[in-house]
Amino acid sequence: MKAGRLRHRCTIERYADQQDPDTGAMIQNWQEVGKAWMAIEPLSVRGFIAANATQSEVTGQLVMRYRPSLQLDSTMRVRKGSTIYNIEGVLPDKDSGREYLTLPYSEGVNNG
Repeated sequence: MKAGRLRHRCTIERYADQQDPDTGAMIQNWQEVGKAWMAIEPLSVRGFIAANATQSEVTGQLVMRYRPSLQLDSTMRVRKGSTIYNIEGVLPDKDSGREYLTLPYSEGVNNG
């Protein structure tokens, strides 16, 4: 994978319980679990037409290098600035499964 594609520094977040320091109440909030350089690739016209045909909300894909220390799943989200990318799945590369990950995404607010 060419590093030039991975030009967006993104934050990976997980929805988790936290304790409010003032009241002690448990609140749910997004917590950062890591940062990664990613390629943000909107769907092509052909991909967009195919996605709409199957009633999918996927609007593009994120591509990042494989990191064994980071266990990604579809309950997480990626944030770049004020834009939220909801992860719809995690697809390893077809050859080794350990070079890069493709994350189909939909855009929009995800529980806050």
